[in-house]
Amino acid sequence: MPHTTSGLWAKVIDFENLYLAYQAARLGKRYQRDVMLFASNLEENLINIQNHLIWKSWAPGPHREFVVKEPKLRLIQAPPFADRIIHHALVRVIEPYFERKFIADSYACRVGKGTQRAVMRTQHFLRVAKRNWGDGAYVVKCDISKYFASILHKVLMGQLSVTISDKDVLWLWQTIIAAYGHENGLGLPVGALTSQLGANVVLNRLDHIAKDDMGLRYYVRYMDDFLAIVHSKAEAQRVLQAFDEAVRGLGLSLNPKTAIHPWQRGVDFCGYRIWPTHILPRKRNIKRARADFKHLMKQYYSGQVEMEHVRERVMSFIAYAKHCQARRTVENILGEIVLIPGLRDIPEKLSETGNPSLTR
Repeated sequence: MPHTTSGLWAKVIDFENLYLAYQAARLGKRYQRDVMLFASNLEENLINIQNHLIWKSWAPGPHREFVVKEPKLRLIQAPPFADRIIHHALVRVIEPYFERKFIADSYACRVGKGTQRAVMRTQHFLRVAKRNWGDGAYVVKCDISKYFASILHKVLMGQLSVTISDKDVLWLWQTIIAAYGHENGLGLPVGALTSQLGANVVLNRLDHIAKDDMGLRYYVRYMDDFLAIVHSKAEAQRVLQAFDEAVRGLGLSLNPKTAIHPWQRGVDFCGYRIWPTHILPRKRNIKRARADFKHLMKQYYSGQVEMEHVRERVMSFIAYAKHCQARRTVENILGEIVLIPGLRDIPEKLSETGNPSLTR
């Protein structure tokens, strides 16, 4: 039976909730044309959304599609601003009901989690596994093939209805995913807030199979990338087969690159290469960063970008690399870019990473 309380729909369509959803949806976007246009008649627009929800006359607007190439090729389907407000209003109310069911070691799109925590947890598990099992420990590293595009709506709605019994809330979910799916009954749009929560809800079943049914102590998931560390190669093969069966039970499939390997090879996870003793940037990320900064320098000196944009990119890269034993690599990549006025404090920023062993 569903484990929810009544009255969720009233909370979703409450004007205060819609206003808070508007504030969340405009973060970092307040000067975009559609956001400014909506804000110019804010109260009336929010009331209009509220009325459409009350009368079930709301339908999603056309989304904007574009392709991003990094870190991998993905089709982004961005909903219009008014729809993003509705997504935020829905997630604000129902997410806590799912948060209490998520395992601690699921790290994507959750408050207080993120890639860095996932990487640190993975390294901790590697250290413990090495201490307990020595050279015999193995890593099972998996990801889902074309995850967002492969999520079955009936599977997601089934998982949602285990926790949410409010028919109006489920109507809104169904309306959102039906409009933005890749095919009838299949796929969630990358770029929608509801997709992030929905994707975690679907794989929460896998998480509990791993932790509760299989008894895996050293298991970490970041969205559709997940891993387990076990005591032997034979156990790794058994776990991989169990993962494959669990994933197929959700209507999904493992990426053919999924594999098992000894811990000594490290773990490629969340953009890093992780060992018990150290962490390195992923090689292709370093190669891409070299090319990106070379191009960025040309843009800066030709007046195409401002210094502040360059600084933001540099600081973002330093934040990525700060947990790695890779200071020399980082300094080589940045090269002459730190000579730009306004960036001469960058070497000091490298020293502030808190990792005195950045020497590789």
